[in-house]
Amino acid sequence: MALQVGDKAPDILGLDQNGNEIKLSDFKGKKLALYFYPKDNTSGCTAEACSLRDGYKELQAAGYEVVGVSKDSAKSHQGFIAKQELPFNLIADTDTALQQAFGVWAEKKLYGRSYMGTLRTTFIINEDGIIEKIIGPKEVKTKDHANQILNS
Repeated sequence: MALQVGDKAPDILGLDQNGNEIKLSDFKGKKLALYFYPKDNTSGCTAEACSLRDGYKELQAAGYEVVGVSKDSAKSHQGFIAKQELPFNLIADTDTALQQAFGVWAEKKLYGRSYMGTLRTTFIINEDGIIEKIIGPKEVKTKDHANQILNS
């Protein structure tokens, strides 16, 4: 069952690009924009990450921290962070456990072919660890995502 608005998010989120455990409790007193995206170094995912990078100071000023999640490896994340100069951590959810818990690992279709993949989704988690808002796959504006979060 996918997590919904009003649910408490799990404390242990996963391992970041450096193998460090990321926990929700690490962000006590802050809102967390936990964003799930399909793949490092693809056009839409790069646009979304860069929007969050460019709006990072404003997000922090508004009390937010940002963490990205994809199925990519820690090594892939390290390269993506370096190339795009990202100021936030990326979780390497290689077994898709976190994506499944949040309900964003799902069947997708492309050119009539079905496959499992990540639904681009952002969860706004409040200071108490409760999911406050979900920006779903059809709503995420990759090039303006930081403003979308700030205005949510």
